[in-house]
Amino acid sequence: MSSQPRTTARTPGSMSRAAGRVRRAVMFVVALVLVALAWEGYKAVGPEAGGDVLGAGILPRTNDRVMPHVWTMISRLTDPVQRGRDETVLRVVLEAVWYSFRVALVGFTIGVLVGMALAIVMLRFKVLERAILPYLVISQTVPLIALAPLVAGWGGNLQWGSFVWPKWMSVAVLGAFLAFFPVALGTLRGLKAPSAASLELMDSLAAPWRRTLWKLRFPSAVPYIVPALKLAASLSVIGVVVSEISIGLRGGIGRLIIDYANQATGDPAKVFTSILGAAILGLAMAGLVAIIDSILMRNRPKGAAA
Repeated sequence: MSSQPRTTARTPGSMSRAAGRVRRAVMFVVALVLVALAWEGYKAVGPEAGGDVLGAGILPRTNDRVMPHVWTMISRLTDPVQRGRDETVLRVVLEAVWYSFRVALVGFTIGVLVGMALAIVMLRFKVLERAILPYLVISQTVPLIALAPLVAGWGGNLQWGSFVWPKWMSVAVLGAFLAFFPVALGTLRGLKAPSAASLELMDSLAAPWRRTLWKLRFPSAVPYIVPALKLAASLSVIGVVVSEISIGLRGGIGRLIIDYANQATGDPAKVFTSILGAAILGLAMAGLVAIIDSILMRNRPKGAAA
């Protein structure tokens, strides 16, 4: 009996998805290179002491104290964080990013759960939708930098038995405060997406409201939920970083930005290493949502996207 080698056929869909991933990776690298070239290009031709446009001083200064070279900032990552210590700046930045990432993930999770719960409640009870929705919009106009000390103060007074409210939980709640809003609106819009014919079919089958919710409305809402999750992830990062700065939570990238900013006079490149860490934090959250996106939208045609 002759045996033939088995070949794995790749479908056009899988090949196009792989090509799309490669294209996005290449475009990401190209975007970073263009940003670096734009930075160095302006530093080469821009005014060293800044400049005015129509009488307004909007052109930034290009001296090394304010605008260090890209290679100077990159090389600073491998330097020790302090003289006489083996710990590098890169390690300190990555540890701060990991701390803030976990806090942002908690806030993102809380925001998603609260947002989806509010969407279900507003869908089920139209009166509550008219009552709650305006206050959801108003809640996003409250300045986070003013709200952060209040939430931290309230959280510091909470205690159940031996459990004491940790300070980082206040930061996570503030991240959730920004994250829940797009999830609530996106989920509500998606839950209303099924056609009237589909809803009438479920009614004709005597399906209870809960089954219609899980079997029809939520699958139809996925293309609306995924963009809301992307926005919620970025907002949770913003909420966490701003809250860390506002309440002085140590260990995160927000506090590290303040600490390094205080050293900007003698070591300007060090400030930008912490800013790079904040960018890495945002990319990490975006990557997490991209994984969720690929899982939820895996078996959906391209035309299903909102």
